[in-house]
Amino acid sequence: MKKNSVYIETYGCQMNVADSEIVMGILGNNGYELTQQIKKADVILLNTCSIRDNAEQRIYGRLGNLKKLKSSRPDMLIGILGCMAERLRKDLIEDKKIVDIVVGPDEYRRLPEFIDSAFNGEKGIGVKLSRTETYDDIIPYREDGLQAWISVMRGCDKFCTFCVVPFTRGRERSRELKSIIEEINLLSSRGFKEVTLLGQNVNSYSDAENDFADLLAACAEVDRNLRIRFTTSHPQDLSEKLLQTIAEHPNICKYIHLPVQSGSNRILEAMNRTYTVEHYLTIIDKARELMPNVSFSTDIISGFPSETYEDHLATLDIMQKVRYDGAYMFKYSPREGTKAYKMEDDVSEDVKAKRLQEIITLQQQISYEINQSLIGKEEIILVEGNSKKSDLFLSGRTDSNKIVVFPKSENISEGDYVKVKINRATSATLFGDLVESLYSLDDSPSSIAV
Repeated sequence: MKKNSVYIETYGCQMNVADSEIVMGILGNNGYELTQQIKKADVILLNTCSIRDNAEQRIYGRLGNLKKLKSSRPDMLIGILGCMAERLRKDLIEDKKIVDIVVGPDEYRRLPEFIDSAFNGEKGIGVKLSRTETYDDIIPYREDGLQAWISVMRGCDKFCTFCVVPFTRGRERSRELKSIIEEINLLSSRGFKEVTLLGQNVNSYSDAENDFADLLAACAEVDRNLRIRFTTSHPQDLSEKLLQTIAEHPNICKYIHLPVQSGSNRILEAMNRTYTVEHYLTIIDKARELMPNVSFSTDIISGFPSETYEDHLATLDIMQKVRYDGAYMFKYSPREGTKAYKMEDDVSEDVKAKRLQEIITLQQQISYEINQSLIGKEEIILVEGNSKKSDLFLSGRTDSNKIVVFPKSENISEGDYVKVKINRATSATLFGDLVESLYSLDDSPSSIAV
């Protein structure tokens, strides 16, 4: 008997990538085959994001593209998963009539049941949020590779006024530390070299016995040649204990994504961010005291309701003070269901665009200056494969998440750790020459000269 085949497209953040792997694990355990060929699929699933309006518009556009495929194969099912499914279920089912399945992020266990219902002519709908679901016992489906993303907690309790996450992903709940360590052990045995721990606010992780610092330390001890990253941090919950833990373990990357959103205390209060600029800067100072080479990236929203030019200047000021290695920078867009949606969106699109461009220009300059300062220095790189622009070069990432390109060598392959001396830099990429290949992450005498 032929198995039904499933094709999945993933949109949005790394949390959605991890969720798609959970979905594939569930479907695989229930007799479904995964396919990379959309035209041969019996079920097409779009795992969606609702964080910003343009993310939702991409899905609506994609559904328009799939309408023709659906008309030629009316027996094929189309499903919407994730945040958009929970937020816009009525619109997706009633207005976008080609959608057969709508399943939110807490109901993936029942996805096989919803698919069966849809094959029988009913709509498969499951959008309830849970206070307990963590998929702790599900083994995600992962192709072999170097990098893996592990959701260690789900949901968020912060209720920032601009954010839909608490309404689309529910309240915070954490996986047990033991199950996470078991998953990392499995990844290590399969040859993975980097794991990123994911949560809407990983700093508030708690399984009743362990906090996030405890989890991070336990993960680092599984395999000292396995890099550990994490995202995303909330400044209110980033403790000194956590910073000390990062500093103490060589394989925990000295790279922290710490969204600031705005440099204005007035705007931060309107956003319900629950910290001040002054508190935020004390975290930065403490991190640099413990880890002089630590790198920071951030999120910035331009044009939040009531933002004045002085507020905008305050954001530019904190960028100058912190000097982020990189930033995700966006214009504010109202999200229905949030508190900010009821505020007057009184900053014009032209002003938002102008301020955003000033933020982008400043960040590019800072990134360029930071990267220029690395010329002549040696960096340890995890080789990820050929450079995107030439098969004569390899590329990989530093501990601080910077892309490095260097000439290919016969002795070097994907997954190796190498030391590279930087000789050139742009705002986005470092270029260098191979110094040596390393057996392990620590720059030990056992390294092999190339």
